[in-house]
Amino acid sequence: MNAHRGKIVALAIATAVAAATLVVAADGRSGPSPSELDPSAFAWVRPSALPPGWTAQRLPNSPARLPTPSGWHPSRGDAGTRTTIVKGPDGRIAGYLNATPRQGEESTASWDSFRVDHNRDEGERRVRLLASATGLRFRSGSGSCVLDSYVTTSGHRYREVACIVAGRTETTVVVGAAPPRGWDAKAPAIERAIDSFTT
Repeated sequence: MNAHRGKIVALAIATAVAAATLVVAADGRSGPSPSELDPSAFAWVRPSALPPGWTAQRLPNSPARLPTPSGWHPSRGDAGTRTTIVKGPDGRIAGYLNATPRQGEESTASWDSFRVDHNRDEGERRVRLLASATGLRFRSGSGSCVLDSYVTTSGHRYREVACIVAGRTETTVVVGAAPPRGWDAKAPAIERAIDSFTT
């Protein structure tokens, strides 16, 4: 093997190893942390006031308030939570927002692993952690966020941003989700809702 061909083979091997590392890391098992793969994933997190025309649903027995974008509507959810959705022309959920009080051992420090495990425990398949960040500033506290994707038990695919926010007296989880094909259209409203979330 000549020196030139040897360099080409070495480069191909290095590229394959790097690609494998990225795939494994995106699945949340090993390799560089997701935040290292995409450090700008949460650059949009900037605490802001509720936009004009939006409302906010207060959670029962909690100071937390879930912003409701214009055109989105409250939906029934678990006791103690608040949910708001928007549907597409086919009647399926095209955008989803939910706020839930902390239920157990979830924390800002362990949020990336906790959220992925929680989704799998809920029966969701092909759960992939795409990015995570800690030490983010919100209107009423600080928190951690993940960006992930999954397939529901009914076979629908979603991408979600899930954040845990620790306020002065309450810690609350706020989640926004949309189908991957509609993510670019719904992400601005989801991100603005999380920006203006309080707990």
